[in-house]
Amino acid sequence: MSDRFSYEVTNEYEGFRIDKLISELLPDMSRSYVKKLIDDDKVIMNGKKVKASTNVSENDLIEMDIPDAIVPEIVAEDIPLDIVYEDKDVLVVNKPKDMVVHPAAGHYSGTLVNAVMYHCGSDLSGINGVMRPGIVHRIDKDTTGSVIICKNDAAHQSIAAQLKEHSINRVYHAIVHGILKEDEGIIDKYIGRSTNDRKKMAIVKDERTGKRAVTHYRVLKRFEEDKMTYIECKLETGRTHQIRVHMSSIGHPLLGDETYGSGRKSKFKLQGQCLHAKTLGFIHPTTGEYIETDASLPEYFQHLLEVLK
Repeated sequence: MSDRFSYEVTNEYEGFRIDKLISELLPDMSRSYVKKLIDDDKVIMNGKKVKASTNVSENDLIEMDIPDAIVPEIVAEDIPLDIVYEDKDVLVVNKPKDMVVHPAAGHYSGTLVNAVMYHCGSDLSGINGVMRPGIVHRIDKDTTGSVIICKNDAAHQSIAAQLKEHSINRVYHAIVHGILKEDEGIIDKYIGRSTNDRKKMAIVKDERTGKRAVTHYRVLKRFEEDKMTYIECKLETGRTHQIRVHMSSIGHPLLGDETYGSGRKSKFKLQGQCLHAKTLGFIHPTTGEYIETDASLPEYFQHLLEVLK
């Protein structure tokens, strides 16, 4: 069994190498893996075999057979969870730093999924398959805070719909470089995959290369001597790396963010960006009641707020 991928080239990709184009369109697939599929004759263009170096033209039809991945068994692991809220339908946990949300290449144990499987047993939604049971959204490995887990498919569909409509209240706390002059503001910019590094996101011009992203920020405290600002960010949309990209784009990258930090140095030794998903508000999938949870700041974050001047 395999998945069939079909794509008719648009003018924005005119002249691209076919291996680069496919890895752009399917960001979870590495370029080296795409080359292997091409070498194995799994990719054809206009009905003919191609080489990885083949350049595409507008209206070319690319078709590809993607072999089913060999999925390792995902096992339940007795990993302590910081539970913020739980009932028969949903579970909200406060995820620690350095924990991946769901299994992926190189991370098949020690993930939030492994921990949740132990805690919930068979009571998890199956919509996202065996690799992501119960997972309806995620946060980065080094971002701490609220993640909602769905215990059944009905709950999963309800929460997924709210995420799609951007109706879930998601508030993050962060520490950024520099002193923000305004007490609050709105960043409304398109975000898409970087053309220089496909693992990164970037500010792009319009909807042809990205998606509109809106972040509302508010200053909580200014640390004039250390030239840093403690802020709250409320997401109107939920794009990949949204807060990190948006704050960097206005010259205030997150403390500890090596990916979007613009080379900013800090006297603190941190593991990744100083970002915490604090508040999560949603309509309960069964009762229709509005539920709002609050995940306490991790110790490292509280310590920073105490020592910053």
